[in-house]
Amino acid sequence: MSQSKYQLGFTSLDRETSVNELPVRGNVPLWLVGTLVRTGPAKFEVGRNNYNHWFDGLAMLHRFGFSEGRVFYTNRFLRSRSYEEAIGAGRISRSEFATDPCRSLFGRVAAFFRPRLTDNANVSINKIGDEVVALTETPLPIRFDPSTLETLGVIEYQSEVRGQISIAHPHLDFRRRCSYSYVLKFGRRSEYRVFRTAWDVDRQNVICAIPVDKPAYMHSIGMTERYLIVAEFPLVVDPLRLKFSGKPFIQNYGWQKNRGVRFHIVEKDSGRVIARPESEPFFSFHHVNAFEEDGQVVVDLAAYSDARVIDQLYLSRLRSDQPVNATAKLTRFRVHLSGSNEVRSRVISDVPIELPRIDYRRRAGRPYRIVYGAGNQRSGDFIDNIVRIDVQTGAFVTWFEDGCYPGEPVFVASPDANVEDEGVLLSVVLDGNRQRSFLLVLDAGNLTELARAEAPHHIPFGFHGNYLASASGPESYRDLHR
Repeated sequence: MSQSKYQLGFTSLDRETSVNELPVRGNVPLWLVGTLVRTGPAKFEVGRNNYNHWFDGLAMLHRFGFSEGRVFYTNRFLRSRSYEEAIGAGRISRSEFATDPCRSLFGRVAAFFRPRLTDNANVSINKIGDEVVALTETPLPIRFDPSTLETLGVIEYQSEVRGQISIAHPHLDFRRRCSYSYVLKFGRRSEYRVFRTAWDVDRQNVICAIPVDKPAYMHSIGMTERYLIVAEFPLVVDPLRLKFSGKPFIQNYGWQKNRGVRFHIVEKDSGRVIARPESEPFFSFHHVNAFEEDGQVVVDLAAYSDARVIDQLYLSRLRSDQPVNATAKLTRFRVHLSGSNEVRSRVISDVPIELPRIDYRRRAGRPYRIVYGAGNQRSGDFIDNIVRIDVQTGAFVTWFEDGCYPGEPVFVASPDANVEDEGVLLSVVLDGNRQRSFLLVLDAGNLTELARAEAPHHIPFGFHGNYLASASGPESYRDLHR
């Protein structure tokens, strides 16, 4: 099977453009009035230097605007310090996930003690307080104007939070009017520092510090109405290796198959760790959702048996004809809050899934029924379909088109929606046959196609984005904090 059709998604896009109106086939719902903003890697080489991994490329923002059934498009590079330094010098300037420009031992040691953390925010888009930000896995969120995509710089908080590694998936708590995340502080005794960002005063404070000898790599955390879930996977690092090994960041981590996964259950209001049960080993990038039920915390994740998926996503492999297996299984874990250290698990569905999304505004931290994601229909192919899974029954439907490779499906609820899946999904799709991308609009209830808007060029595969409504549009991330 030839896999060349998707390899364009891992090719740099240097062109910045703005198109007043994209060609549309089908009908975009008239109630869709707002903006889909996405970030992702779009430049994989600087001068003679090449980035090594899909997660490393320099970030580009993409904006799809909607009004009266029309679709508009703009893209711009995120002018982070990492970007400006690299372009100015003509070479990679800061270490990324799997790329390290420091060649000498002196350079590596100096970087450890005086780290120049990357702000190459190519992972996700979110709204924190009044700011729309792009995020990566360092604690350096970058503000930008969602209308013009102009970069406004790293957001500065009144903060007691200190650390080197964070996550690009903060949780929004609408009742408490704050967001939650965690940062890893390396040291003689490293710590996971779970912290809160208050929306009204732009202040961050640590609510819980969890000491750890060998920190784990974690891409996201879970949240219920009362608790946060820090799932500590057995992909761990000795901090001294980061100083002396000479290897890029993630290559210092090792899989310890004899360790389980420790679920730290943190009470939001007090910061107390009320339970630390362990399960059998597994790995995950993305928490899907979590909620409380019968004295337990139910945690749904896109789970892998181990962390080999990280190796699948090196650019050398993705650009080759080797098969790629980059999707997980939707798996449910039940964690007792008292009286038992047992963690029970079951696979909700064997259907491959990654980049999961739910009706976050209404269902985050609560019982829910529907999860959407990008999946895989042809074994060994890259992500090639969109899937909708009913977590209660395991029933699923998919959208698939030969030669097309969709990204994360972003759910947008329709005005006055009465049921969980009443709305649309928005996904940026690479058409490998036509060698360009389009925005796909699906009915979220049954995945039938409503419309597609053709972009003027290919859009490299990205990770995450969010929908921002206009004042006249439906409830969404613009309305979240009201």
